[in-house]
Amino acid sequence: MNAFEYANPTTIKEAIGLLSTRWGETELLAGGTDLLSLMKNYVVMPKRVVNIKGIKELGGITSGAKEVRIGALVTLQELHDDKTIHDEFHLLAHAVGSIPSMQIRNMGTVGGDLCQRPRCWYFRNGFGLLAKDASGKPLVPTGDNRYHAIFGHAGGGVGAYFVNPSSLAPALIALGAKVRIAGLRGQREVPVASFFVVPKTDTDRETVLKPNEILTEIIIPAASKGTKNATYEVRQREALDWPLATASVALRMTGDKVTSARIVMGHLAPVPWPAAEAEKLLAGRAVTEELAAKAGDAAVRGAKPLSGNKYKVQLARVAVKRALLAAIAHGMEGMRHD
Repeated sequence: MNAFEYANPTTIKEAIGLLSTRWGETELLAGGTDLLSLMKNYVVMPKRVVNIKGIKELGGITSGAKEVRIGALVTLQELHDDKTIHDEFHLLAHAVGSIPSMQIRNMGTVGGDLCQRPRCWYFRNGFGLLAKDASGKPLVPTGDNRYHAIFGHAGGGVGAYFVNPSSLAPALIALGAKVRIAGLRGQREVPVASFFVVPKTDTDRETVLKPNEILTEIIIPAASKGTKNATYEVRQREALDWPLATASVALRMTGDKVTSARIVMGHLAPVPWPAAEAEKLLAGRAVTEELAAKAGDAAVRGAKPLSGNKYKVQLARVAVKRALLAAIAHGMEGMRHD
């Protein structure tokens, strides 16, 4: 990797002051599970790396009557082991627990999971976010697109085809969570559902963060009575691998009837993908296996698979169905199909 300056601030304010106003000049280091590999492969070449691991105010999980606060530096394993998360937010505990690498779970952070860059092999090999060759021709539509998006791309050879890699984002969106972001102008809150964006150029990023801002914490509304939730994911193998498709659901119930539903799919689009049509289908009804299957069908309407990833449509359909059934079972943390 290229030579770089190394800064080790102890406060959020100090860290912000060390960041550039332009992407690419500075990068934040937390767990390092993503940044270091990007630097080794010369995908990013910062002039300065700002280590934020020593900022104590970015750590800790606090449970209150109205909300649960999760510091950006909380490790994935700490999140998984927290009693409130485990007891009340089954979908989030399962999303973390399904990450097979104990090294990543103990080093990777919650903030890092949300801010990690795409795992698209074209991007990781220097072809840019929009994956074009030297002549500007898009590579994904006619290339190896087995693990690319079936939602959220423009089609016709243009647009972003990578999938959002976050394990936690679908679950957090289903829970109505927000992130807090600190910058030179102070603090702002953004719903996790609005945190991710589809880049239009190779110089854009995949979140609303600005180059001199830091994600400081995640806020989840306290679980209300009658809420059931679960995550279901499909992996190719039990190894250091990202899922092929996931679904996180959060259901507000009155008796056995769904009052309202949030269904968010992951690893299927450049951003976590809500299944609005499936959510509407569930309102006012009891979840049966038949209804869950219909919700799965509704969730994948509008999918635009590429030449090599049509199988993802069926995986997404099944993930939604089984996440719903797991949520109704309630006592389960969720299920996994390997």
